[in-house]
Amino acid sequence: MAGNTFGTLFKLTTFGESHGQAMGGVVDGCPAGLTLDLSAIQEELARRRPGQSSLTTSRKENDELTWLSGMVERDGHMVTTGAPMGFSVANAAARPADYDHLKDTFRPSHADFTYEAKYGLRDIRGGGRASARETVSRVAGGAIARQFLSTLGVQVGAYVERVQDISIPLPPSFHSRDEVDAHPVRCPHPETAARMADRIAEVKKAGDTVGGAIVMVARDVPSGWGEPVFDRLHADLAKAMWSLPATKALELGSGLSGTLMKGSEHNDKFVNRGSRIGTATNRSGGIQGGISNGEDIVMRIGFKPVATVLQPGESVDRKGNKITLEGRGRHDPCVLPRAVPLVEAMACLVLADHALRQRATRLTFGA
Repeated sequence: MAGNTFGTLFKLTTFGESHGQAMGGVVDGCPAGLTLDLSAIQEELARRRPGQSSLTTSRKENDELTWLSGMVERDGHMVTTGAPMGFSVANAAARPADYDHLKDTFRPSHADFTYEAKYGLRDIRGGGRASARETVSRVAGGAIARQFLSTLGVQVGAYVERVQDISIPLPPSFHSRDEVDAHPVRCPHPETAARMADRIAEVKKAGDTVGGAIVMVARDVPSGWGEPVFDRLHADLAKAMWSLPATKALELGSGLSGTLMKGSEHNDKFVNRGSRIGTATNRSGGIQGGISNGEDIVMRIGFKPVATVLQPGESVDRKGNKITLEGRGRHDPCVLPRAVPLVEAMACLVLADHALRQRATRLTFGA
């Protein structure tokens, strides 16, 4: 079974390869009658696109969306019809010939070997479907999901918390997009952001790469979302984040630090917040029993250093002979700044899906 579709009721299917003609996708299950801000969706792609600063890959792509289906104009606005929403994004700066030298070899820590092991062949052009270029379609789908969630009052944000060993000196919390995007690193703490940028520039000059961590916070999520036992809300969020290229670690709420505490310390006590019941602390990360409890959903996602380094590296060819690969290509020295909109998009897709599933779970009879 192919694994190119994500979601149960609110679904995204993506297609395309890194150096093919285009990327694209189909969003199915978005409710009819949703007024879309297409310029806001394009802005989401601008946050992800390559070449946006000296800290990212030098590949230049405008990533302009072409909408194919699923919406009509009404009173000067584009409105969803309930039909599948198709879209495409051209690969304007594709350079497939740059990868001809990889025909008979496997790059260290890339998906070259595993794709060939699975399919018996592979697309050597920039890694094909394994390339992070595929995520442009996720951001488009996630942008639609975000606009649906905004009608429910739900907000989703993410930011770079750590680059290698340089970390923001603040606990996880929601930050506005203006705060996050004020610096190209997408860290809302200016002093730390500057240090992060220096580190990324340093490793880029050396032809190397670094990883780090991103924090995602979703606030004003109503209590009750999640489908135990196999589709617990955090289980679906975990699948979403693990599906992103370069993800290597994931924490919800207290995460691994919670394993060092006693139960009496870790428990979130319930309190009266006037209009609702809340918790005094949020070590659960906004989810208990696989269901949202109304508090902020807080996750930390760890990303590895980008595998492509501009340094010679040892590998083997298809026959097992040792070879030396010369580092080349247009790649990010640190994936984190461009991964922020990816994390947000995947969180939005999960939450939109569970919002619709919750509507289908309970029936209200009478007036």
